[in-house]
Amino acid sequence: MTVKEVMTRQVATCRPESNLAEAIALMWENDCGVLPVLGDRGEILGMITDRDIGVALGTRNVRSSDVLVRDVARDHVLLCRPHDDIHVALQTMRDGKVRRLPVMGDRGGLEGILSMDDVVLNAEADPRMGASISYGDVVSTLREIYSGGELFETRRSAA
Repeated sequence: MTVKEVMTRQVATCRPESNLAEAIALMWENDCGVLPVLGDRGEILGMITDRDIGVALGTRNVRSSDVLVRDVARDHVLLCRPHDDIHVALQTMRDGKVRRLPVMGDRGGLEGILSMDDVVLNAEADPRMGASISYGDVVSTLREIYSGGELFETRRSAA
């Protein structure tokens, strides 16, 4: 099974010069928690999540309309390709501890996004020999994503 068979094709995006109020509105209107940040030529410059926005606004005494996406978005973006095997994409998610990957086409444009929601909705209890996603694939990927590093362990021991 390839990423193309599982990914979400319609993706809301924003620009680096968008402000956080605009980004939040896009997330609300499109029922999503992440926006790829695109440059002038459609290249992915970064990703911004609802959590990034919440933390940015919660740690600053500013209005959301006064903070630009470029000041908050993460510029280190992991991605996958439409024809990648789904298990390769899941390994990228595990390694990067991310729940979403933008899907970049061969010509460099954004073709979609692969989220753990997409993976869960396509998982099967009894998959055919490597042709699809098993419940075990989902659980092992989520366990790896949610297993934290030093910061996670510090927070967990303090709770």
